[in-house]
Amino acid sequence: MFDFTMYLSALVVLLLAGIAGWISSYARQNVTIVDSLWALFFLLAALTCVALTPLPGPRATILVVFVTVWAIRLSGYLSWRNWGKPEDHRYQEIRRRNEPGFAFKSVYLVFGVQAVLAWIIAAPLAAGIASQTPLGLLDYVGIALWMVGFLFETVADWQLTRFKANPDNQGKVMDRGLWRSTRHPNYFGEACLWWGTWLIAASAGGWWTIFSPLLMSVLLLKVSGVALLEKDISERRPAYRDYMARTNAFFPGPHRSTLSGEKEPV
Repeated sequence: MFDFTMYLSALVVLLLAGIAGWISSYARQNVTIVDSLWALFFLLAALTCVALTPLPGPRATILVVFVTVWAIRLSGYLSWRNWGKPEDHRYQEIRRRNEPGFAFKSVYLVFGVQAVLAWIIAAPLAAGIASQTPLGLLDYVGIALWMVGFLFETVADWQLTRFKANPDNQGKVMDRGLWRSTRHPNYFGEACLWWGTWLIAASAGGWWTIFSPLLMSVLLLKVSGVALLEKDISERRPAYRDYMARTNAFFPGPHRSTLSGEKEPV
């Protein structure tokens, strides 16, 4: 049975974590730290729920292990990637639109919003952790989908890191490996793992939390993911325009022919 008090307790924890992140960003005058905090919000939500569950079952163990592995990997990767760099251009734009006083406004515009979004999306975690029902077929389908998503996201990040580390690739578009079949394999992977999490929760009766993966999918496709990153990238990087014409935006698919009509080598 879903424990709404437990779920609300997780919101309090996330808001406190958001305030802590804001204090750190205020000292640095750089809110990019929220990217590293994003995944940790889910870990804190899961740990809060499992701590308030009297007798966590095997489903709770699976979900906590999954979110721990995912959150530590993603948060660590983003922290390493952003270390020592200026504020991300996304947040610079938000800062420009909300000056004067953005340093204070960011506590709710950036950290508060992301804490609440993470809390909403974490609903399947709360539903699955609170359940005592035995594992069923749907759980195993969800586990498999989660693993596919985690693998996609992890491998995509690794491939992109290696590509950028090579000086010969400066100014080039990454169109190899998983990036050959989709322009955003990391986002596709993240969507898969949240749909997998929902399937695990649905197996425990938490089918109603379907708003969670739907919201995450909308964010990845239309808000903070694909749409935001590609808003003006073809203007800044003309080669990306050809990449967009040849490669699916989100769902993996075959690499299409070039604009000239010639087939590229496999």
